[in-house]
Amino acid sequence: MSSETIIDPAIDQSLVYPSPLKEFWQAFSHNKGALAGLLFMLLLVFCALFAPWIAPHNPSEQYREFLLTPPAWLEGGQWQFLLGTDELGRDLLSRLIHGARLSLLIGLASVVMSLIPGIFLGLVAGFFPRLMGPLITRVMDIMLALPSLLLAVAIVAILGPGLINTIFAIAIVSLPSYVRLTRAAVMGELNRDYVTASRLAGASLPRLMFVCVLPNCMAPLIVQATLSFSSAILDAAALGFLGLGVQPPTPEWGTMLASARDYIERAWWVVSLPGLTILLSVLAINLMGDGLRDALDPKLKNAQ
Repeated sequence: MSSETIIDPAIDQSLVYPSPLKEFWQAFSHNKGALAGLLFMLLLVFCALFAPWIAPHNPSEQYREFLLTPPAWLEGGQWQFLLGTDELGRDLLSRLIHGARLSLLIGLASVVMSLIPGIFLGLVAGFFPRLMGPLITRVMDIMLALPSLLLAVAIVAILGPGLINTIFAIAIVSLPSYVRLTRAAVMGELNRDYVTASRLAGASLPRLMFVCVLPNCMAPLIVQATLSFSSAILDAAALGFLGLGVQPPTPEWGTMLASARDYIERAWWVVSLPGLTILLSVLAINLMGDGLRDALDPKLKNAQ
């Protein structure tokens, strides 16, 4: 009787070779900080999507008899205002929940508006290193030479304050990082054998750019987009604090900080709670970015 092991071809190969999604989740879940950041962001997204139903009060409604009411667990607090009220008697918890909608919207829209043209310009700079590459790179270098917040302030000052102009300004500020990252990834892929084989097979230039090369450059771009999301939230809060972002009475975390800075000594919760929300949101997104980097980078996965 033969002692050779016979492998049944009917065995599900997924039991031997895990799917890419399962392999990604195993690597991502290995980072406990990334899991904590993901849970916090899911909670934030839930609050943003269902803000009108879970917020206890209208974010713009003023309760004049409860001006600067402390949180419910402090002396003088009211349980109907769990996190207290601001200088106009508006419920802080409701404004924070509704403010999450704007902050996430600004972050998502600015990332998309900078990611798409950034990828296109990076592909053009990588595929035409002598014709278009130097011009695009020099323009991006000039933009990087300016402080990001100062450049965003200058753009909003020219266009005028408001939600759309804030998104546009943050997208322009984030553009150089995507262009340079895409260009570097493309330059590293162009000498690979699969690109040479695609050229010999007669693949057109758009097919080479968007079908052959771009999918292999997406891993670092996904990580960069995640980290840029947190930077966009910070920039939006900074512009709102300076009075150049979303305008009152619209609830936005940076605007809430700006309107409450005169009351920091006698009503600490009015300033601390929006600031803490910004801190936790940015920290959670950065932790997720670290987890994505570990899960998408083959070298880091093999080192675990």
